[in-house]
Amino acid sequence: MPLSIFDLLAEQRIADAIKRGELDNLPGAGRPLDLDDDPLLSPEQRMANRILKNAGVVPAEIGLRREIAALRARLANADNVGHDALRRRLGFLIAQLGALQRK
Repeated sequence: MPLSIFDLLAEQRIADAIKRGELDNLPGAGRPLDLDDDPLLSPEQRMANRILKNAGVVPAEIGLRREIAALRARLANADNVGHDALRRRLGFLIAQLGALQRK
C-alpha cells in the first residue's frame, strides 16, 4: 500500500526530530508498552480480560491457531506414518477457525 503525502510528511518530521535528539530520554524509554489497558473497553471488561489472561485462558481463535501451527510443524517434520490422521485433524481445525471468524 503506497504511503500518502501525510504519511511521508509525518515520517520526515519524526526522522528530523530523532536527528535533533528531541525524542531522547522520553519517559518510559526502553520499557515495554503496557497494552493490557485498552481505553476503548469498559473498566469491567478490562478487569475480566486481565483475570482470564492471568488464569492462562486464551480466546478460542488463539487456541485453534496455536494447535494448527503445531500440527503443521509436526507434518513438516514427521515421516509418512500418521500423516493422514494429522491432515484430517488439521483440516477440521481450519474449518473450525473459519467458522469462528464468520461469527
